[in-house]
Amino acid sequence: MTKKTDVKSTDIFETFAAKVTKASGSTSMFATAFLIVVVWAICGPIFDYSETWQLVINTGTTIITFLMVFLIQKSQNKDSLAIQLKLNELVACNEFASNRLIDIEDMTEQEMEVVKKYYAKLADLSKQAQNLHESHSLDEAQENHKDKIEAKSK
Repeated sequence: MTKKTDVKSTDIFETFAAKVTKASGSTSMFATAFLIVVVWAICGPIFDYSETWQLVINTGTTIITFLMVFLIQKSQNKDSLAIQLKLNELVACNEFASNRLIDIEDMTEQEMEVVKKYYAKLADLSKQAQNLHESHSLDEAQENHKDKIEAKSK
């Protein structure tokens, strides 16, 4: 398989996943699924509530659920990436934001815990000043906080 074929098949799957995900969340799709369950339930007495009758709904819902997991995950991955890119842009363009937060989603959980501790310290410094909006940057929080306290006392 060539790269061009890989890209084309990826695009086709991405388009398909987006359309199915959107359709599956629609009112009409819910109504259709509900109607299928109602028809199945009504057919219960006709088929004497047999094991085959039960197997039809169990198999159908299992297959649909199994396939939908992958389609929804594909759409979720794309949405998540778009959100991360938008957040990276906001962090990168803000002079007071720490650039260490760009691509933070690529950090390990332990590395994120370290950053979380910095933010907890930043919040503590802000609480001491009784204004949550006074410190801005992880990198300069402590220095900014001292400068702001000194400026207030002058």
